[in-house]
Amino acid sequence: MKIAILHGPRNLRIEEHPLETRNLAPDQIWVETEITALKIGTDRGNYEGAEQVPGAPDFPRWVGDSNLGMVRGVGSAVTRFAVGDRVVSRYHHQSEYVAKESECIVKVPQGVDPEDAVYSHLYALSSKCYRKAHFTPGENVAVVGLGVLGLGAVALGPLFGARVIGLGNSPVRLEMAKRMGAHAAFLSGDPDLHNKLDEFTNGTGVDLVILTANPWPAYRTAVETVRHNGRVSIVALSGRGEKPLNFNPLAMEYFYIKGISLIAVCETDGYLYPSREERFDDARSCEHVLSLMQGGRLEPKRLITHRFPYTDMVEAYEMAYRREKEMLGVIFQWKDV
Repeated sequence: MKIAILHGPRNLRIEEHPLETRNLAPDQIWVETEITALKIGTDRGNYEGAEQVPGAPDFPRWVGDSNLGMVRGVGSAVTRFAVGDRVVSRYHHQSEYVAKESECIVKVPQGVDPEDAVYSHLYALSSKCYRKAHFTPGENVAVVGLGVLGLGAVALGPLFGARVIGLGNSPVRLEMAKRMGAHAAFLSGDPDLHNKLDEFTNGTGVDLVILTANPWPAYRTAVETVRHNGRVSIVALSGRGEKPLNFNPLAMEYFYIKGISLIAVCETDGYLYPSREERFDDARSCEHVLSLMQGGRLEPKRLITHRFPYTDMVEAYEMAYRREKEMLGVIFQWKDV
């Protein structure tokens, strides 16, 4: 198989590794990759050698975690999948893989475009930003950071009953937010931002801020923007790759006096009425997102700006490294190259 391996900062190589596909264990499936997607923020941080995330592997390491492929073989005991099924997983940028049936791999329903489905695990993470913060329909939600993950939160918000505001640092991204369903979109550095938010919310304020951008200025925007006693749902790796802070992120005026809640979007969702097993685990969250795609209400492919053969992957990562704002949704094609 061909797999992308990062050997150090900005040292990405496509390598040939062996993969045994002829003698599958009873519980294994063999998947050939069709497309993978680039998660610009996290993948760029890995590529440029930003601060290591605890628990992440050191160099050399794989990259990517949004993979769509077709099942080409199944073990004798497999019941969830059949040859010819399309599936999405969090496997890496690689041409094929062998996995256990019990892993977090989800069958793509008929009628869902592959270029939508490949984002389903990522959008499941966007949905967790709402669920873990105990979102209530009708609340005002601001999304700070309008990359793929943030725009996923923007697109899901109206489907969940939110009034959504996109906050970004680029007019291009503000337009993207509106295309994905934001009711309003403003530059985070707008000197009149407070008044615009006050007008949009009719004076009630922003109930929930979803923070998807790592830089500290984005964090500051989030805690300044949320109303008193509001919540900030943090799926960003705040401060990763940033210079030392020039302000206190837990200063009284941002945290204590406002009485806000800072919520880390990781682990379980914090579901209000749990079942005996986690009601919205990663697989079920992904299935929910795919059901919205099947109904035509959620179309991540509208954000795709670039399609590359996997052989040009380094070029795509270099564009991300240069932070080219016109680059948003990026697909790597693994077939017919």
